[in-house]
Amino acid sequence: MSEKTPKLRRALDGVPAYKPGKPPAEGGAVAYKLSSNENPYPPLPGVLETLTGAAGSVNRYPDMAASALVAELARRFEVPASHLALGTGSVGVAQQLLQSTVEPGDEVIYAWRSFEAYPIITQISGATSVRVPLTAGEEHDLDAMADAVTDRTRLIFVCNPNNPTGVAIPGAELERFLDRVPEDVLVVLDEAYREFVRDDRVVDGLRQYRERPNVCVLRTFSKAYGLAGLRVGFAVAHEPVAAALRKTAVPFGVSQLAQDAAVASLRSEEALLERVEALVGERARLSRELVAQGWTVPESQANFVWLRLGERTDEFAAALERAGVTVRPFSGEGVRVSVGETEANDIFLETAAGFRKRELGG
Repeated sequence: MSEKTPKLRRALDGVPAYKPGKPPAEGGAVAYKLSSNENPYPPLPGVLETLTGAAGSVNRYPDMAASALVAELARRFEVPASHLALGTGSVGVAQQLLQSTVEPGDEVIYAWRSFEAYPIITQISGATSVRVPLTAGEEHDLDAMADAVTDRTRLIFVCNPNNPTGVAIPGAELERFLDRVPEDVLVVLDEAYREFVRDDRVVDGLRQYRERPNVCVLRTFSKAYGLAGLRVGFAVAHEPVAAALRKTAVPFGVSQLAQDAAVASLRSEEALLERVEALVGERARLSRELVAQGWTVPESQANFVWLRLGERTDEFAAALERAGVTVRPFSGEGVRVSVGETEANDIFLETAAGFRKRELGG
């Protein structure tokens, strides 16, 4: 048998694997998953009934144009239907954006640390990542990002609020940054956590999209809407970009179940707002009590909190797992803790307090 193997793209060499949040251990004590920024609530009212009705037609292909969902989104966000494009979660749309904009050797700029899919999908596309470190306050260094733009820059990801730190960018700062970006460079405002923002200084990215043809906004149904398992996200962009996204989309990638569930979720906004407000309240409680324990906690505008722990990261995550809670550690940097059920949040806070006490020699 020949020892030769098929030739694969060199761009794939060394691509890091995406690390999903660790699930709770099976058996033993009650375990909670606070590692994936999932919504702890069940689907919104009407969604399960919609899914049950749609399940009978899974032998048929979905509506490739997602006509009903696109029409609902166009009404909800007051944008032309031709400015919308769907994908398998916002990360799927982000990958379509790279397929649409970059050639091998082109550059993609993003803050670091930020969403861990950015370096993966950039490398897969054949482009070069340009990572700009966050500031000491866990914020995007927008001046440094603007300074990093070259004639090879094709796309800039701006995660707002940022994952995993939760820090959001005030509108005035974002406007100054956008003023410095050349008009032929696409700026992608990744707003997966937009529904959780409560800082009035942080403006809806759709405002920048309406005023700037080189701005694209990403949104998802995975977080606030609680449809993480159905994989549906969307972009709002001007016609040339939106059309390119539709060209690069996997045919029939968004299932009919996902489309129908997303429509039902959009029509259940009152319940959505109640749940999001409850999670925002829990987020505030987590931050307040962590600060009281002596932790430094960036002001999160997402559905998680961030603790920069450096070399203590893995030890802290292991202590929580023993207590029955899984979080998302980034070894050598810190942990991201999703806002979950009250019981899970209580376990996290109790364990964090004990860890802090031991750390101080108490």
